[in-house]
Formats: sequence, C-alpha cells, structure tokens
Amino acid sequence: GRLMYKLPEEMGLIAIAVRQTQGKGRGGNVWLSPVGCALSTLHMTIPLYSNLGQRIPFIQHLVSLAVVEAVRSIPGYEGIELRVKWPNDIYYSDLMKLGGVLVNSTLIETTFHILIGFGFNVNNSNPTICINDLIRKYNKEEGTQLKPLTADCLIARTVTVLERLIDIFQEKGPNGVLHHYYKYWVHSGKQVRLRGEEGPLAWIVGIDDCGFLQVHEEGKGIESVHPDGNSFDMLRNLIVPK
Repeated sequence: GRLMYKLPEEMGLIAIAVRQTQGKGRGGNVWLSPVGCALSTLHMTIPLYSNLGQRIPFIQHLVSLAVVEAVRSIPGYEGIELRVKWPNDIYYSDLMKLGGVLVNSTLIETTFHILIGFGFNVNNSNPTICINDLIRKYNKEEGTQLKPLTADCLIARTVTVLERLIDIFQEKGPNGVLHHYYKYWVHSGKQVRLRGEEGPLAWIVGIDDCGFLQVHEEGKGIESVHPDGNSFDMLRNLIVPK
C-alpha cells in the first residue's frame, strides 16, 4: 500500500523477481516463485472516466490474455496450448495451471493506480508444467523445431501486448477484445454447477460488460456470477450467482 503514492504517474515501472517467497495469491494464499518462473509487478494508471476505468475487473482478463498472446502471437507458436481461465489464471489447455494474475487497484481522485502482479512458469517443470515443456511437446508431436522461450522475452512481450489491449479496450470497450479472449479461454461450451456440488447445471455463455461470468441455466435466462473466494472454485466447477 505505501508503495503506491511514491510511484511515477505513467505506466513504465516494472519490478521483476527472479525468486520470490512473499508472493500473495487470492484469499491470502502464498505464491512461491522459484527460478524459471517469470514474475513481475507492473504499475499503471487508468482514468476513472474511461472505458476501462468504468470496468476495472476487466484488467485481470486483459493481463491473462496478454500472457497467452505473448506466446501465441509469435510466428510458429500459434498452436501452443496456452489458455486463459476466468477470472485470472493461465492454463495448459484446461488441464493444468501455469500461472496467474493478481490486480490491486487504488482510486486516488479520478485516477486508478493499478498494481498488476503476474507470474507464469517458463522453464521449471516442477511442481506443475511450464511453457517450455509445452513447446517441447509441440515440437515432438508436430515435428517442428521451435526454440524455448526466456522469461525476460515473455515479460517484455506481455507488457507490450497488454499496452495494445488496453488501447483497444479504451477505444472500443469490451467488444474490442472479447473475441480474442474467447479464442483463448478454456470455457467454451463447458458446464458448471451453481451454488454447490448438487446445484443445478448451467452452461457458460461468456463474460458480461463488467467482466463477470455469464451462465445459462436450463429454463431460465442468462445470469452473471462472480468469484467470492470460498464458494468459487473453478477447478471443481462451482460458481455462485451474485
């Protein structure tokens, strides 16, 4: 918190951790980042009276998308199965988590000061899987010779892509970016249970104008749901209507 007021006014301050032990995850989880994990914190400002300032929850989606596009926009790497998982994870297909995003925002007068933390496994196969594992797997299956990527290169690409996505969002709103987001997200045509293990089944439709998940329950209309930490557990496919 104290860091916030000393920072420059524009985007451009980035901190990169080689090894971090004090990381914060959602709900107070500790995020450990060993070597081989690209981990950084980025500071930016967003005017309150702008498309994104009115829809701050979208920032985490844009950052997740930027990480995925950082890899999949490289010529030859388009087929690497890196995907976004709503609201803030980066996945290998829909199988395994590779990274995540955490956004902290503070409103000072009419400007949001945003601290974005993002981390993803680039080169360490433990404890889960890493981007370079996916590249090796792809090379083996497709007979290609794609080179492994470095954390530095991917952090730089992520920031560049994020700046572009934010510009598009500020100009066109959610519709400017959602088709990209849906192209890479893991939820297309998936079902989830509402309100608990025994709850009714609903289909995931998309995300609404505020960045919340939209689901369609049989016989009912489309409703928006949101993560609330405890009752929200995408891994068990549980969500709670707001």
